[in-house]
Amino acid sequence: MKKDKFTYLKSGVNINAADNFVKFISNISPKNKGNKKFKNIGGFGSISDIPRNYKRPKIVASTDGVGTKIEIANMLNKYDTIGIDLVAMCVNDLIVQGAKPLIFLDYISINKIDLKKLKSIIKGIQKGCKISECQLVGGETAEMPGTYTKGKFDIAGFSVGIVDEKKILYNKKIKKNDLILAVPSSGVHSNGYSLIRHIIKKKKINLKKNKFLKRELIRPTKIYVKEVLNLTRRKLINGCANITGGGINDNIKRIIPNGLTANINLNKIKSKKIFNWLKKNNISEDEMLKTFNCGVGFCLIVKPKNLNKIKKFFIKEYKPYLIGKITTGKNKVKLNEKVDWS
Repeated sequence: MKKDKFTYLKSGVNINAADNFVKFISNISPKNKGNKKFKNIGGFGSISDIPRNYKRPKIVASTDGVGTKIEIANMLNKYDTIGIDLVAMCVNDLIVQGAKPLIFLDYISINKIDLKKLKSIIKGIQKGCKISECQLVGGETAEMPGTYTKGKFDIAGFSVGIVDEKKILYNKKIKKNDLILAVPSSGVHSNGYSLIRHIIKKKKINLKKNKFLKRELIRPTKIYVKEVLNLTRRKLINGCANITGGGINDNIKRIIPNGLTANINLNKIKSKKIFNWLKKNNISEDEMLKTFNCGVGFCLIVKPKNLNKIKKFFIKEYKPYLIGKITTGKNKVKLNEKVDWS
């Protein structure tokens, strides 16, 4: 009796499918005009030039994922936007310190190579990189049978940016009487989805049939790179914060110097319909503020004289508006009033 030979394919790993995916990425990736001698996609490591117009360049690195927003993509069988989310969650952190995103790498782990799904995800990543004006230079796709159940996967991103030492946005630049501006979010972005999915499950909501939730919950995270870098180049901001997990309080707290307080009037926040819907589902004010961005995707801290100049760099949908002021105080953040959820 002839015994079956064991193979990697029989264990659930298809190397040929993975190779075809790498070829697909290589074919759709924009060519590096300034670095023609290096072909990064498919190599063991990526090689990139350091821009020459930096006197004392500093490297800034960031890594993140999109959390359980992946499960919303699975519910809707729609994967062309979470790649944008992945890039956004990384590059929006880089610009907080004034860094220009240079390169991006992705990691995708999945139970079984699904070329249609993976191509859709990578196209979103490419789109996010284009918006951010950075390059997808490599990544890893891991087929992991037995670790993930059928149809399940996870994605993570890693980005590197560059900033001249003199242009780093240190918190020491933030001063008393500076203004705090809110830049609107595009929606929920990529935080709080475990709570959202809990509500959907408990209320037995058919996501595919609910047009409002179907549209809002898969909406990609806004990428603020272009606008914020335009401001930093012109020295128009003293500090900024990406409002992600932990909400306004925890994220602004990270950039406020000792002895100063970010006084924020919550009633000034222009919320969005999706957050109004969430609030109506028996979520307390405190829970909303520490879980979601509540309509504020990014915050800028600026000198009062720069307020009108700053607004010119944003389209109407994302025009910054005043929500607070920097004062002296022991507590780094003070939230006044309540959000108007109407």
